[in-house]
Amino acid sequence: AFLIVFFNPGLLTGAGPEGSSRAHRPASYAEAVADSAPAVVSIYTERVVTEPDTRSILGLVPGYSAPLLRRVERSLGSGVIVHSEGYVLTNNHVVSEAAGIRVQLADGRTVDPAVVGTDRDTDLAVLKIELEDLPVMRLGRSDTLEVGDVVLAIGNSFGLSQTVTQGIVSATGRGQLGVSTFENFIQTDAAINFGNSGGALIDTSGRMVGVNTATLSERLLPDVPEGIGFAIPVNLAAGVLRQIIEQGRVIRGYLGVALRDVSPQRAQSLGLQDADGIEVVGIAADSPAARAGLRVGDLITHIGPQAVRFRQDALSLIAGMSPGETLALEVLRGGRQLNLEAAIEERPTVGNRAGN
Repeated sequence: AFLIVFFNPGLLTGAGPEGSSRAHRPASYAEAVADSAPAVVSIYTERVVTEPDTRSILGLVPGYSAPLLRRVERSLGSGVIVHSEGYVLTNNHVVSEAAGIRVQLADGRTVDPAVVGTDRDTDLAVLKIELEDLPVMRLGRSDTLEVGDVVLAIGNSFGLSQTVTQGIVSATGRGQLGVSTFENFIQTDAAINFGNSGGALIDTSGRMVGVNTATLSERLLPDVPEGIGFAIPVNLAAGVLRQIIEQGRVIRGYLGVALRDVSPQRAQSLGLQDADGIEVVGIAADSPAARAGLRVGDLITHIGPQAVRFRQDALSLIAGMSPGETLALEVLRGGRQLNLEAAIEERPTVGNRAGN
């Protein structure tokens, strides 16, 4: 889950989100594809990989190490042009640690992009290309999606650019997949294959509703059959995009706690009637949580006015705060209700993937 601070996509594209297309179900989606596919680009990357030379006999001699070999590893992915000034939205894992990046447009033009910024916590990145007369993707709204809605995935599948697959929204709000820190995925059965990462998930009107990111078979469980893919909701992606364009990075709130969901069994052992609330299982030293008086074993039941039941919801609420803001917490400790306040700090970008 992720706290989404909505903003008008018109700030980036010149046009605001459009309404639902459920009232009209075309027999063909050719018009939607023709409208959106030109804005989907293919991305090719090169990484320099260093590894021991397993062919060397020196590695078998005590006291010696095998010499290191350097080789170039090539990969591919997709991206979406989201602004006429050349901003391209893609996945962080597509361009992370790349020594070289090449973008190819649907019309055949190629260009080396600049990396504007990346956000590992949502697996998103923004590139910029310097070309004229660029097609631009229209942004839809992911918060109006419903299970059963028809969606289409467009991307550089297995290096076959402009590949389009069709499916439905299988679920929304998927989390705890271990793909990224902030997970609020759209699940779809539209085929998302190697090379599709960073491409567009569009609705039947040709508006982007998600950024294709992962499949269970590709990223999590290699033996799982195809048909389970995930996309980052466009509402979440748009907020990250805006921050990277405006300030080169994403700023999030930080409390300094490790949290876990309260299972029904855990709730029973604590003498609770239900599993509402999340348990504090760790507190960082000299953190806002420590200074606010939180303790390991506390149950946080409310963050601000909002009741919380799941760790991901709490993570999103905390991350959505601005550094310097005061966060009100309602806590259960030993059967007593406490009200605490914490001064939010900026979330560290390195070495704090488990913290909130």
